[in-house]
Amino acid sequence: MTDTVSAVNPADETFDGVRNDVATRLEGLTRAVDAAHGRVDEEILAPAKTLAGRAAERLTLSGEHTIVALAGATGSGKSSLFNALTDLELAGVGVRRPTTSWALACAWGPDGAQGLLEWMGIPARHQVSRMSMLDQSSEDTKLEGLVLVDLPDHDSTEVSHHLEMDRLVKYADLIVWVLDPQKYADAAIHERYIRPMASYSDVTLVVLNQIDRIPFEDRDRALADVRRILADEGLPDVPVIGVSATRGDGVDDLKRELASRIRAKTSAKARLASDISAAAASIARVGGSAAAPGISPADRQALDEALLECAGVPQLVDAIEASTRRRAVLRTGWPFARWASRLGKAPLDELELGDDLTISSLASSAVPAGGSVQRANAELAIRDVAEKAAVGLERPWRDAVRGAATAGGGDIIGELDRAVRDTTADISRSPMWWRVVQAVQLLAVVAVLAGVVWLVAEGIGALISADLPDRGSVGIVPLVVVIALGAFFGGIVLAVLSRIAAGVGGRRRAQRAERELRAAIDQVATEKVIAPIQSELDAYGTYRSGILTALEGGPAEAPAA
Repeated sequence: MTDTVSAVNPADETFDGVRNDVATRLEGLTRAVDAAHGRVDEEILAPAKTLAGRAAERLTLSGEHTIVALAGATGSGKSSLFNALTDLELAGVGVRRPTTSWALACAWGPDGAQGLLEWMGIPARHQVSRMSMLDQSSEDTKLEGLVLVDLPDHDSTEVSHHLEMDRLVKYADLIVWVLDPQKYADAAIHERYIRPMASYSDVTLVVLNQIDRIPFEDRDRALADVRRILADEGLPDVPVIGVSATRGDGVDDLKRELASRIRAKTSAKARLASDISAAAASIARVGGSAAAPGISPADRQALDEALLECAGVPQLVDAIEASTRRRAVLRTGWPFARWASRLGKAPLDELELGDDLTISSLASSAVPAGGSVQRANAELAIRDVAEKAAVGLERPWRDAVRGAATAGGGDIIGELDRAVRDTTADISRSPMWWRVVQAVQLLAVVAVLAGVVWLVAEGIGALISADLPDRGSVGIVPLVVVIALGAFFGGIVLAVLSRIAAGVGGRRRAQRAERELRAAIDQVATEKVIAPIQSELDAYGTYRSGILTALEGGPAEAPAA
C-alpha cells in the first residue's frame, strides 16, 4: 500500500516519565488507518492521519507543560483575562485592540516551552517567558508549567483569524471558553465550537467573564444558566467559573483550577485521548468494529465441492474407474470373448483415447469444456464464500472482501483446467497381476486348442486306422479332453474373478486420482480465492484491533454506525 501513516513510535519517557496509554491508543489508531487505506474513503481517514502526526509530535515534546488556549468572541474580555492570569500587560485591550488578530503566548518556565510554541507555529515575536518575572502567587495558584495562548477572536470578520483559531484549537491541551454576560448564549460560538466538541468535556473550562456587570444577587443564576446550556449541549460536567478580569474577582479560582490541572499533568493526555477517540469513532462509524466471522470449515468445504463440480472432477473420476476396469477386462478377460469383441468397436474407442492414457487425455474426452454454466457456477460459489466471510462487516470491508475474491477468481475455470491437466496421477500403469492373469489365460487357450487338436487328430487317425500314442484317461474321458475342458472353464472362472478384481482396482485407482485432483483443486481455491479473502480479513483484524485500542485502550465496541 501507499500513502499510509508512518508507524508511530512515541518516546517511552513522556508525561512525567510514565509510559501512558495515550501512546498505545495512538499506535492503535495508526494501525487502523494503515489497514483501512484503500478500503475506507480517504476523506474519512485524512483527519486521523493528520492527528496521528500531530499527536506523535506532542507525545515527544515537553510533558512538563500544559497548553491552555483562551478562546472567545470580540468583547468577551479574553485579552484582559490573559493579562490578569499573567499579571502582565501583554495583550492589548479595549480601543487599542478591538479584536485579537494574532495568537499571543506566555510560557511559565522556558525549558521545553519553546519547542511547543514552535510546533504550534507561534512566531517568536508573539512569545514571552514568565520565568524571569517575580511571581508572588500563593502555592495553590502558581502556574509553573503553563503555556497560555490568547487565540484570535472567533467572530472576527477576517477569514485569516478564523483559520488561525481553528488551527490552534487543535493544539491546545485545555480549552478555556471565555463568555461575556451579554452573549454567553450566542449561537455562533456554541454551534460552531462548543457543541461539536462535546466529547472534549474533560479538557474544557468555561469562564463567564465580566461578572461584575451582573448584580451580585443574579450571579449564581447566570452561572447556573450557563451550566444548563452546556448540559443541553452534552457538556454537563464542564466547570463554569465566574470571573472579572478587570477587578480580579474569581481570577484566583481560575488559577487554582489551572494549577491543579497542570500539577496533575492530565490535560495533555486527556486532550490527545479525546482527539484519538473522536478520530477513531469517526472511522468506526464508516468502517465498523464488529468481529468478522471469517471462513468456516463448512464454507471452505462447500467452495471446494462446487469447484470440483465445475472442474468436472466427478465425471473424470468415473472415467478413470471405467477406463481402468475396461483395460483390465481387455487384459485379463477370457481370450475367446476378447477376440470376438474386437470384431465390433473396442470398449475404449468411444472415449477416443488411443494409446494416450493420461489425466489430460481423459479430461479432454470425459469432461465437457468449461462453458458459461460452469463459469457462472464457479463465480456463484466464490461470491457465496466471500459473502459469508464478510457477514457483519460494514460496506467498505464487505466490498474489499468481495473484490479480493472476484479478482483472484477472475479466470477460475482456466486455473481449474490447468490444475486438472497438470495432475500427475498415474492411470496408465498396468498392475503385475494383469500380466500374470493374461499369461495364465494364454496357457489356458493353448491347453484348449491342444485338446481340440488332439481330438481332431484322434478322429482322423480312426478314419485312416492310424495308431496314436495313448495319453491316458480319467475314467472313460481321455486326459486330453479333461485338460481342455478344465482349461476352458478355468479360463472363464478366472475371467469372472478378474472382472471383480478389476472393479475393485478401478475404484482404488479412481480414489487415488480423486485425492490428487482434490488436492490440486484445493490449491487453486486457496491461492485464488481463500488467500485473497483471508488477506482482507487479516487487514480487517488489524484495523479492528487498532480501532478498539484507540477507542478504549482495549477491546470495546465502537459507537454504532
